[in-house]
Amino acid sequence: MNVEQLDAWLADREISVVLADGLEEAFVGVDLDSEEPRAVYSREKCIAILARDMGEEQAVEYFDFNVAGAYVGPQTPLFITTEFE
Repeated sequence: MNVEQLDAWLADREISVVLADGLEEAFVGVDLDSEEPRAVYSREKCIAILARDMGEEQAVEYFDFNVAGAYVGPQTPLFITTEFE
């Protein structure tokens, strides 16, 4: 899903959330059980997207610190594990 498709999907459902820039392909849904709706992403897919421009180890480190570790308010996106070993 690209950013335009994601924006349209959210608009059709009248949902407003904070999105993680450049990680649209990793979007898996919306958590509506929180006080504020929150975008939900696959951790593994986020790392795979980031690894396109850097090594896997760097992508994990970058994701953990700069993406999952960022707080942008009550609508901070959630990152879930979607693949199990």
